[in-house]
Amino acid sequence: MEYLHTMVRVTNLDDTLKFFCDGLGLKEVRRVDNEAGRFTLVFLATEEDLARAKFDESGTPLKEGIPMVELTHNWDPEEYSGGRNFGHLAYQVGDIYAVVERLADMGVTINRPPRDGYMAFVRSPDNISVELLQKGKPQEPKEPWASAENIGSW
Repeated sequence: MEYLHTMVRVTNLDDTLKFFCDGLGLKEVRRVDNEAGRFTLVFLATEEDLARAKFDESGTPLKEGIPMVELTHNWDPEEYSGGRNFGHLAYQVGDIYAVVERLADMGVTINRPPRDGYMAFVRSPDNISVELLQKGKPQEPKEPWASAENIGSW
């Protein structure tokens, strides 16, 4: 068995791409617009995963060794509920404080702050729970995060 990707349905592709690309630093790998099916698929990966990827002659990463997030945007409005029903996405980051500060500056609520210098949870514009884990050892706790309370659910 081989892991390929996680698919999440999104209601506003622009807001979601801003969250995942500008906020978390993921890169758009591939986009498929399907007019007959009235949907767009956008595949995202981390720079680190892209650096390890093998590419075909068109420059598209092959599936081996590159986990991705697939954003599915249905063009006809739909209401999605229970964004947490599949669990969450998780990313390891080089500096958890820099990432949560960047997201907070973008107006993203830090649902579970990195009080321990190791783990935080945030939500995408479509209410998808995203876990952030510090790469390597936890950083030393620091304010304002060390004393920050949880906000909402994560």
